[in-house]
Amino acid sequence: MSISAQGPQCIWELGAKLGEGPFWHAAEAALYLVDIKGRRLHRCAEDGSARQSWDMPAEIGFALPMEGGGLVCGLPGKLLRFSPETGAFTPLLELEADIPGNRLNDGYVDSQGALWFGSMDNGESAPTGALYRLSPDGALQQKGSGIVITNGPCHSPDGRTFYHTDTLGKVVYAYDAAPDGTLSNKREFVRTTEPGHPDGSVVDSEGCVWVAMFGGARVDRYSPEGKVVATVAFPCPNITKVAFGGADLRTVFASTAWKGMTDEARAAHPQAGGVFSFRVETPGQQQHKYKGSL
Repeated sequence: MSISAQGPQCIWELGAKLGEGPFWHAAEAALYLVDIKGRRLHRCAEDGSARQSWDMPAEIGFALPMEGGGLVCGLPGKLLRFSPETGAFTPLLELEADIPGNRLNDGYVDSQGALWFGSMDNGESAPTGALYRLSPDGALQQKGSGIVITNGPCHSPDGRTFYHTDTLGKVVYAYDAAPDGTLSNKREFVRTTEPGHPDGSVVDSEGCVWVAMFGGARVDRYSPEGKVVATVAFPCPNITKVAFGGADLRTVFASTAWKGMTDEARAAHPQAGGVFSFRVETPGQQQHKYKGSL
């Protein structure tokens, strides 16, 4: 796996407290990401220019494209549709009203146009998190529970393997997946090594799983058999998720965070919370849009 010789370069010194969820919007030739704790949505061009930011009404766990325009946004206890053009929010769905300490976390859209996302304890200690699938017809199904921090939902290129991460457990699980979203044969895909905790994940066109390591200053690329085949080092500790983009899907973008860092650590890592990019030989998969008609 060839990675650009200079390694990750910071294209936007964003200073996000908890940057997360980057995705490439091909039609706009733009990168989107969120700052969960900063309650902000951000957009920029491939080189980090053309920057725009929007305030969100609460901690935003993810923003992903919707068919027909706009973004589906995961906020505590609800999904909203947001229009970057008008700034308008439209309610889509409410959930977990009985768990006020939870918020929504990492999200992903599969090739069927279904939205996968997790919830988690905002205090990062109680196992109140769950994994959900929202189908295009608006049916919400819980696919897992009892997790403190849910992360990294994604599929293999053929759609037959689904991955999901238990961050505090330091485990990425694999499941057999059916087109209708049915999961079976849960198994341990990877138990990550120190330092750091596995955060967001994404799968490239060869079926390799890229796992961002929060506190590990790196992103690891695993083969479909669960073996580390490449590691990309970063100049800051908290890497949260990567996304493939650019016209050839060979530019890798990474979100980072300064959450949990001391003043001394932040001074030593001034680019923490920035947006990074680097080039690779193997492209990623195309970004799908949620096909829901909610």
